[in-house]
Amino acid sequence: MTDSLPTINPQQSALLVMDYQPAVLGSLSDAEGLLSRMAHAIAIVRRHGGQIGFVRVAFEDADYDAIPAHSRMATRIAAAGRTFYSDSPATAIHDRVAPEPGDIIVRKTRVGAFSTTNLDQQLRDRGITTLLLAGVSTSGVILSTVRDAADRDYQVFVLADASADPDSEVHEFLTQRIFPRQTRVVAIAELEDLFSAPEAAGSQ
Repeated sequence: MTDSLPTINPQQSALLVMDYQPAVLGSLSDAEGLLSRMAHAIAIVRRHGGQIGFVRVAFEDADYDAIPAHSRMATRIAAAGRTFYSDSPATAIHDRVAPEPGDIIVRKTRVGAFSTTNLDQQLRDRGITTLLLAGVSTSGVILSTVRDAADRDYQVFVLADASADPDSEVHEFLTQRIFPRQTRVVAIAELEDLFSAPEAAGSQ
């Protein structure tokens, strides 16, 4: 999807797998296809020695109580009932893309991956400077995390075919018109070239 690919040092890169949970994936018509593509992307990043991070949205009692009534989040969570309770199987990371030892795992209580987690610190502790973002939905966690990650000076890529939105037109608009202003939008098929570029071993 890009005219010319930059170089990526896999040891300084992390693939963030965001909101790949049954409660979220249920909003998609092709969840199985998305899971297969995501599993393939994870395998590529692992093979090249990159970091994998998982972000899931889930709430405990204190989290529910802390959401102010005027927040739009309160309305959304109330409508979902206890679907997103932290111990519910519906909020677990889908077993098709299950974490492995050494992976980063964080639980968030807002849309973006950073604001209610220690994800930024965990990434910086590992020397991560490049993020590959994939998740559901494009107009939710991806949009919020793209903005925040760019403001935190990460080099950001969005894996378009490992991300999805219930509204396919919104997905296309964001990946084609909005995200390229702050990120590079790439396909899973381009990962091998990104990691295999001659200068990758020394690039940032």
